[in-house]
Amino acid sequence: MSSLLTVILNWRTPEMTLRATQSALAAMQGIEGGIVIVDNDSGDGSEAMLRAAVKAQGWAPRVRVMQSGHNGGFGAGNNVGIRAGLPGGERADFVYVLNSDAFPARTAITALLAHMQAHPAAGLAGSLIEDLDGTEHMAAFRFPSLLSEIEGPMRFGPVTRLLSDHSVWMETPDRTGPVDWVIGASLMIRGELLDAIGGFDETFFLYFEETDLCRRARQAGSETHFVRESVVQHIGSVSTGMGEWRRVPDYWYASRRHYFRKHYGALGAVTATALHMGAGGLHRLRCLVMRRAPGDPPRFLRDMARFELRQYRPSRPARRPKGHTA
Repeated sequence: MSSLLTVILNWRTPEMTLRATQSALAAMQGIEGGIVIVDNDSGDGSEAMLRAAVKAQGWAPRVRVMQSGHNGGFGAGNNVGIRAGLPGGERADFVYVLNSDAFPARTAITALLAHMQAHPAAGLAGSLIEDLDGTEHMAAFRFPSLLSEIEGPMRFGPVTRLLSDHSVWMETPDRTGPVDWVIGASLMIRGELLDAIGGFDETFFLYFEETDLCRRARQAGSETHFVRESVVQHIGSVSTGMGEWRRVPDYWYASRRHYFRKHYGALGAVTATALHMGAGGLHRLRCLVMRRAPGDPPRFLRDMARFELRQYRPSRPARRPKGHTA
């Protein structure tokens, strides 16, 4: 029987993390393995609350709580749990990363596991993501590319139709199968793949880390599959605070830049930013003529330009966020 390690990362959402843990426990019935909750240096008493709740519920040793010791972001925190392994320290055949604000249905985890066991080419698999009211989220995507940096920001019908195959955003597939990458809120990873390519790239503080992981898997010869039979409810943006952003934080720009530098080189990253700003500028010009709002966060392009230019000043690393993480 295959073993499964579920990793749930907590940052200042202990009640919701416990709810996600309870859902995961119910969905793991009949599966050999365990759950590790990693408190990502919350500093608000979350760790003590989680430990007390796990003890009170009698979840140990199936569930254990760990402290990351440092808030290195989503990827780094999940890597702590992945490296820890199963409750006895054993390596798991599969690792399942579950957001603290995501709640798998009873059959969600078994559906992912069964699919990966039946499809050896799948190194990663993600779920169908829904709001609490059943509205589907976008959960499957194409890899960002230089051409997607024209299509997305321009938001112009003829360009979108011409570059449709390069759009990062895609309709939720109506059937299970391979895609470029899936959302990291509910993501199963084959242990052998992690051995081959490593875990999350910890340079990404938040955002683009699952995109990069799926891309590295593709480069190593593994596929990423979207599994529609696996349904997970996801509140979204609870620990990241994305829904309350007034301005896009620097760590998003830093993750985007690292992704393009890593996969397209330094020149490719600069080109991607130039294309994004040019296409975005044309979109804003069209909106100005049509007297409508561009639909982006305030100063989005200006902040992107400022961030990019700041990278060429000596000894000015990208700022880490003061608060939010996953």
